[in-house]
Amino acid sequence: MTRILVKGSEAAVPATVGAASSFSEATVVRLANASTTDYVITIAENNGGSATIGTFTMLANTSELVEKNPTDVVFVNAGTDVKGTKVGFTN
Repeated sequence: MTRILVKGSEAAVPATVGAASSFSEATVVRLANASTTDYVITIAENNGGSATIGTFTMLANTSELVEKNPTDVVFVNAGTDVKGTKVGFTN
């Protein structure tokens, strides 16, 4: 079982490029999708989101740990159902 170190408060993942969040310059973000809808998650360089690093589909009722550079930002294709939290790993 993976243990995580919570390093911030949970917040909705923004639904637009302009509002995308680095989650306080996190290098690991725990994403949780408690809804019944699949969402596309985008990771982008923090320059207004114009340089997309990659995307993936986050399935309904799942959680994922995303590793990224501190200044990279995260946003979702629609809605406010996906929540994110800055985390780290523990031994």
